[in-house]
Amino acid sequence: MAETPQSKGGVAKLTVFTFAIMNVVAVVSLRGLPAEAEYGLSSIFFYIFAAVFFLIPVSLVAAELATGWPEKGGVFRWVGEAFGPEWAFLAMFMLFTEVSVWFPTALTFGAVSLAFIGPDQTYDQALSSNKIFVLCIVLAIYWLATIIAFRGVEAFSKVSKWGGMIGTIIPAIILIILGFCYLFSGQPVHIELSWGDVLPDFTNFSNIVLAASIFLFYAGMEMNAIHVKELDNASKSYPMAIAIASIGTVVIFVLGTLAIGFVIPQSEINLTQSLLVAYFDMFEWAGIGFLAPVMAICLAIGVLAGIITWVSGPSSGLLVVAKAGYLPRFWQYTNKHGMATHIMLVQGGIVTVLSVLFVVMPSVQATYQILSQLTVILYLIMYLLMFAAGIYLRFSQPNRPRPYRIPGGKYGMFVVAGIGFIGSLLAFLFSFIPPGQIEIGSPTEYVLILIALTIFFVILPFVIYHNRKPHWKADDTDFAPFTWELENTHPGIQNDSDTHTHKLSTKHFQWLHKKKAADTSTPPTEDKS
Repeated sequence: MAETPQSKGGVAKLTVFTFAIMNVVAVVSLRGLPAEAEYGLSSIFFYIFAAVFFLIPVSLVAAELATGWPEKGGVFRWVGEAFGPEWAFLAMFMLFTEVSVWFPTALTFGAVSLAFIGPDQTYDQALSSNKIFVLCIVLAIYWLATIIAFRGVEAFSKVSKWGGMIGTIIPAIILIILGFCYLFSGQPVHIELSWGDVLPDFTNFSNIVLAASIFLFYAGMEMNAIHVKELDNASKSYPMAIAIASIGTVVIFVLGTLAIGFVIPQSEINLTQSLLVAYFDMFEWAGIGFLAPVMAICLAIGVLAGIITWVSGPSSGLLVVAKAGYLPRFWQYTNKHGMATHIMLVQGGIVTVLSVLFVVMPSVQATYQILSQLTVILYLIMYLLMFAAGIYLRFSQPNRPRPYRIPGGKYGMFVVAGIGFIGSLLAFLFSFIPPGQIEIGSPTEYVLILIALTIFFVILPFVIYHNRKPHWKADDTDFAPFTWELENTHPGIQNDSDTHTHKLSTKHFQWLHKKKAADTSTPPTEDKS
């Protein structure tokens, strides 16, 4: 790829295509494809629906928020500017907790991948269903990723970069090519190929539950929104890049899902095994069955790369929030590489406890589904707050400089973020409904477990926030105050400021420095003569 042009300040600029690829890599994961393969051609409808009502709104809203408030904090900054630090802490806590809950489900896919490196597929499938094997591999991969993350950015960035290519992009291309070669060769396929099957059966309400989880497939597009400032003519090039990335992401998901559906009968689809089985069947059909174990290893490498990225990312974000005074000093400890050691260790304890659930639940699949749905629920709470913040800030800080602004004025933001909010809310509600495709034991227990866990994780950050102490704030924190703090107002009042936070912060800290100097100076001696 040719080098991109540079701005006048000498900062490298991103091309539309490069930025689009960055977003595709950040979002695409193959482990969830079997869940949607059960829908056959109707999966196309769900993918497009989720793209319109979630993927595109997330991308556009995050771009405006990231460029309007580029200071440290991410979603904590955005929600805090709109609704105050209490709700901001909830949003950040949801992100951190969601990732912690997500780890066992993602790692299960890694364990299943490693189970399929043997020559006997029957034995491999049995091994991948063994709870003890799955638990051991899940914990081994997670703690290996944590140890690598402890070594700092330079150590884990290389693993993340190459692991993503080897374990996600290349396998996705191979899956699609082989799947459609299988179709066009005249082999019997296991899904109905008629246009009438594109629209789902809306009368079967329970089928929508697994489809609701597709929203989380598209989660993560907001991660690269901060780079919108590196695009030339962002108001035009950013929407174009997002359109390319969205289409590319949808194409990979749709074609990859159909490829699995061509090969695996709907009645035999397993959420944790079917992707590997599809690869094995395709390779056998193509006469290259000896490569199937290699693909299993590649997918496991991809899981490790993703885990390393997510172990270090949200924990670093929570560290910024902790040092700003929202968590005790214990959570602010870093090692010599600047990594949030205590946060990652506690997160590892949470992941370990959740992973042990695989031993006590009725089946690996049931636990996988419960944790997957809890992940969706918690993540969607964060997105609901983000969409609401985008709308509110258009009204509360209308003059705030925004290098990228959603077209259409305040009504444009209201429409785009409103669509995202409604779509996320529907997916949130559907996530509590037991799926009809999976044996989960008692449906009542399934729902009660999800409700109880959701309530617990929502209440916990409020408890922590209301018990915070002044001495929690670190002396070396670089978290800039919120705009409404610097302007001596509060989030409920419209602020007409047209100045970026960093400029306000500079004036604020200069004023504090002068005030401190004045307070500590020796008062003049009174003349008593």
